[in-house]
Amino acid sequence: MPKPALRRVLTATSAAVGALILGLTTAPAQAGTPLNYAALGDSYSAASGVLPVDLSSPLCLRSTANYPHVIASRTAARLTDVTCGAAQTKHFTEAQYPGVAPQADAVTADTDLVTLTIGGNDNGTFINAVTACGTAGVFSGGKGSPCKDKYGTAFDDQIDADTYPALKAALRSVRAKAPRARVAVLGYPWITPATAEPSCFVTLPVATGDVPYLHSLQAHLNTVVRRAAEETGTTYVDFSAVSAGHDACQPVGTRWIEPLLFGQNIVPVHPNALGERSMAEHTLSVLGLG
Repeated sequence: MPKPALRRVLTATSAAVGALILGLTTAPAQAGTPLNYAALGDSYSAASGVLPVDLSSPLCLRSTANYPHVIASRTAARLTDVTCGAAQTKHFTEAQYPGVAPQADAVTADTDLVTLTIGGNDNGTFINAVTACGTAGVFSGGKGSPCKDKYGTAFDDQIDADTYPALKAALRSVRAKAPRARVAVLGYPWITPATAEPSCFVTLPVATGDVPYLHSLQAHLNTVVRRAAEETGTTYVDFSAVSAGHDACQPVGTRWIEPLLFGQNIVPVHPNALGERSMAEHTLSVLGLG
């Protein structure tokens, strides 16, 4: 081989070896850099009612066993947890309580991962629907569909008119603060089964015909959350399949959501510790983390 050609081969080989060595020496350092993780959202993110309580923000009823803490422990991420019970989408950009900053303040240009569950408190959707249907169920003795008969599409109409645009605005506010971050919005795990289970009336006093009505309402909210996610470049974590059979009517050890009465959490109709762990595990799977 002529000397000029030999020199070119040796130079190219040396460059390739150098690049390989550089890659081998820098890849572990990059892989070992912890994620900057900001957790936002409402009581389903905060795990309100699950012990132990995070005493750094007592007004928020946040638990250190919530799904953000599980995700952080599985990924060795640096967690900034500003989840807060009763949060609405507006609390991403305005203070929820005195001394509780807007949640989006926790998101910076250095944030790598954001998770959130939000929307159920807008218009009082969850609390109003569950309270109204529970009260109607007691007075009807569990018969018929008194809640559906009275409210019809009112809850759904509010979701479309108010919650959907508010969700889009909230997600856009997060993405604007951390355009390179992976942002995941979680749907809500099932609260009720698809059809009434007679044995559940004692703990979830909703009339037979109103159980599918509440189930449909929750499905509608999750659909709107999914649509807002898709339209803002956000990952949607769908719980419609994996949480089936883990609703508030199931026994302890199976259910992810506590019932309205005689549950194990101080905050009813919310995820228990098993539910929070399961939400974390499914989210990790969807995101390919952990």
